[in-house]
Amino acid sequence: MRGEILGAERRRFWHDDEKLEIVASVGIAGASVTQVAQRHEIKRQQIYAWRHELKKKGLWSPDAGALFLPLDMPVTAGVPVAQAPVAELPPPVAVELRLRGGRSLHFESTIDPAALSALIRVVDAA
Repeated sequence: MRGEILGAERRRFWHDDEKLEIVASVGIAGASVTQVAQRHEIKRQQIYAWRHELKKKGLWSPDAGALFLPLDMPVTAGVPVAQAPVAELPPPVAVELRLRGGRSLHFESTIDPAALSALIRVVDAA
């Protein structure tokens, strides 16, 4: 069996800055590893190997390329509107109130004070 080489040899040399640029382009504008590899006519595995190599050399970190994305916030007169902090209410607690004449009321601690006062008057008057 005889083999022939057709065309020019595809072995290329990549400098670290070129590798870094290619590795860093993954994820920009939603580009996947496959898309970046196809764009640069290399195998997907080559990108993973370069990531590993650049990490070992201290030239690349997955956290190094922070992206700042636009944020839609309501603006009033050029100043962002701050959201009011939502106060967290404690969970309701069961309360027992003993009235005159042996009567008692059972209610949750989140009951409206005005409604509780009216309820006490009604039960006490009965």
